[in-house]
Amino acid sequence: MIRFSLICDQDHEFEAWFRNNDDFDKQKKRGFVECPACGSKKVGKALMAPAVSTGRRQEKIALAMNEMQKKAMAEIKALSEKIRENADYVGDKFAEEARKIHFGEADARGIYGEATLEEAKSLAEDGVGFMPIPVFPEDRN
Repeated sequence: MIRFSLICDQDHEFEAWFRNNDDFDKQKKRGFVECPACGSKKVGKALMAPAVSTGRRQEKIALAMNEMQKKAMAEIKALSEKIRENADYVGDKFAEEARKIHFGEADARGIYGEATLEEAKSLAEDGVGFMPIPVFPEDRN
């Protein structure tokens, strides 16, 4: 995942996460990237300093969280892991499989995978229940 600093044509600055640079380009082209402050779809990348993750930086972040925040983060991570352990990974076929389960065309079961913003909006419009599962940095390493 890559975090981009973005700016709209009204000079509102914000950040967003994308799988990679191509993902940003595709979402922007399809009109999925918009300013959270004003809704403008005229969004571009702003200048940003590279974020280099080091052990020291992660240690400082961990120290900055209080005990309640650390506990909550650990609970969220444990729940995320439990969901993945008890569900079938369907990859980028998530929307298709979720829709089949919702309409009774496939056996009901827990699934997880990836969906585009357009697919997620379509699922919501069809009344298909789903929710994002957080991905933690160490899950990607």
